[in-house]
Amino acid sequence: MQKIRIHNKEFIPYLSQSEIELAIKRLAEKLNADYEGKMPLFIPILNGAFMFAAELFKHINIPCEICFIKLASYAGTASSDNINVAIGLDKNLKDRHLIVLEDILDTGKTLSAFLPDLEKQQPASLKIVALLHKPEATIHEIKLDYNCFKIPNRFVIGFGLDYNGQGRNIPAIYQLKED
Repeated sequence: MQKIRIHNKEFIPYLSQSEIELAIKRLAEKLNADYEGKMPLFIPILNGAFMFAAELFKHINIPCEICFIKLASYAGTASSDNINVAIGLDKNLKDRHLIVLEDILDTGKTLSAFLPDLEKQQPASLKIVALLHKPEATIHEIKLDYNCFKIPNRFVIGFGLDYNGQGRNIPAIYQLKED
């Protein structure tokens, strides 16, 4: 892996595609065991979690459903104060086992705004799963139930994560190069 440039920023390799795929496979094994016989509903948050959800679903072998939702709070390389809900849920969530899939948990603002709406619908359980977690950046109290990687508070792209709309298609994760 070599450094890449997107717009005006340079990014350096951080996590390889094989490292990501192995971590997701291990996560799927845990979810398969924990949710056997429960028919969970996976709720990936678009746009960032689409690659994470696709890779995870290659290894989920229990009966389940998936329903995407689109929430956004990023502008450029920083989290903004606005949460945009562009696509909503079209499923009845009462008494369902919900698994929310996030590409990255950093400040927690997006989830802290969204989770109360899910909880109002009285699910049987609600778990949060993130590919990446930036503990140093988390300012909203979010209980993260499953996580593949804890990373430093640096901006990352690839594997679904973008910088101003670009970089989501990169199969590895790259970190913003510091000056």
